[in-house]
Amino acid sequence: MQILENLIDINDPTDLLSRVALLSNEKVTFSSSLSAEDQVITDIIFRNNLDIEIFTLDTGRMFSETYQTLQKTKEKYQKDIKVYFPDAIEVEELMTEKGAFSFFDSLENRKECCEIRKVKPLKRALKGKTIWITGIRAEHSQNRTDMVKIEWDQANDLTKIHPLLSWSADQVWSYIKENNVPFNVLHNQGFISIGCQPCTRAIQQHEDFRAGRWWWEEENKKECGLHSTTH
Repeated sequence: MQILENLIDINDPTDLLSRVALLSNEKVTFSSSLSAEDQVITDIIFRNNLDIEIFTLDTGRMFSETYQTLQKTKEKYQKDIKVYFPDAIEVEELMTEKGAFSFFDSLENRKECCEIRKVKPLKRALKGKTIWITGIRAEHSQNRTDMVKIEWDQANDLTKIHPLLSWSADQVWSYIKENNVPFNVLHNQGFISIGCQPCTRAIQQHEDFRAGRWWWEEENKKECGLHSTTH
């Protein structure tokens, strides 16, 4: 952790990721939801041939536009992005016992769905890794404004690094345009934060960044468990 703390003052994401990739004793992975932020990090990794694995979680309820983004990304860079699926038996049991839309009924049910479709596959993807890179930005939600760029994730027993933590949305989109990075076309239709169907909707101009995620829930409960604050 001491070596990583020495990197905390590096503001340039390319420089930071390049140095992290050279840490010989670390097993580094990047989780991409194919969001605009994650596409920026993917471009940096692939463009610079950094030794960092990239994976994504396919919950089984993704938008077709998200799959198209994955395909366009693989075609552009001619590199692999590993895909993790939820356990088929657990999904079958959930659908059989509670139906396709149980998450509307209670917060407990929604978190159960996220646990099966996202959290558990993430645990498998992170197994054996020592550094987890994310595309989190502080602007994403109130819960993330107190995050630091490099932190210890006790729940997953590894170090998390957020290279774009201090970036603004304008910086993200400027990078995408300047470097011709593939992005999810739903962003052009009012979808700011894109997750599963039907748990994601487009937002209005006056609404918060994450208003479209789990849109039927209270604002302070909108996390799925992937990025619990664990300093």
